[in-house]
Amino acid sequence: MRNEPPLPAHPLFGKGTLAELVQGPTTKPPRIILLGAEKVGKSTFASQAPAAIVIPILGEEGIDSLPVPRVPAAQTFAQVLSYVTMLATQEHSYETVVIDSVSALEPLVWDHVCSKHGWEGIEAPGYGKGYIEALGAWRELVRALDVLREQRSMGSILIGHVRVKTANDPMLDPYDTNVLDIHDKAASVLYRWADSILFASRKGYTRTVDPKGSKKTVRATSVEQHVLYTQGRLTHPGGGRGVFGALPYELPLSWAAFASAIEAANQTNTNTEPTNG
Repeated sequence: MRNEPPLPAHPLFGKGTLAELVQGPTTKPPRIILLGAEKVGKSTFASQAPAAIVIPILGEEGIDSLPVPRVPAAQTFAQVLSYVTMLATQEHSYETVVIDSVSALEPLVWDHVCSKHGWEGIEAPGYGKGYIEALGAWRELVRALDVLREQRSMGSILIGHVRVKTANDPMLDPYDTNVLDIHDKAASVLYRWADSILFASRKGYTRTVDPKGSKKTVRATSVEQHVLYTQGRLTHPGGGRGVFGALPYELPLSWAAFASAIEAANQTNTNTEPTNG
């Protein structure tokens, strides 16, 4: 037999070995998108995450009254990245980074892109090209957050406000739904990155006024509690991968309740795993 020369290392894979394979599920800090209306308690919930530090964006004040460590409000997209780099390179004991909020961050992303290309505004290049170019900045941000996750075992929470949008589903009549109030393509980048998409809301009750009249009026009568929805419905986004997809639909809006639900779901998964026999 001829002596064949050794195969060169594949450029995509280098010289790794099968000994480096990871078997079974791994647990990593979560990447969370937290959505909700104004003043529903999003910042309070995020501040309760383990050893949280907040990167507030200029114009957001939800964190001001909370006893949680924070850096000075970021005024540029580059400053946000510099804060994330600081957390990646300097010694600290923080376990969760919170960005409050991506809604306030979007104009800074646009300013960053426009400055880079010399545009007067994000719509200057026409045909939506400015918004597409901005996706590169959003991807740069989530990659930086993933570095924190891999190298410093830090979770991430991105807070976002919502707006009401009419959804046109070919299987249904048009209906109103809550969506993250940034450009749809940017929202898609963040949704795909997140392990868990949560929606904070107020749970209330309504009553119908003058049901015998020619026109019915529905009025809110009370708000009983603030709640956290972990899965999506027609009226709001939500959902998650892995254990985050197995959480109860509705929880109290507190980190303690959220963490307990994760622990219970993990325990259920462990108890239902098949055994080799």
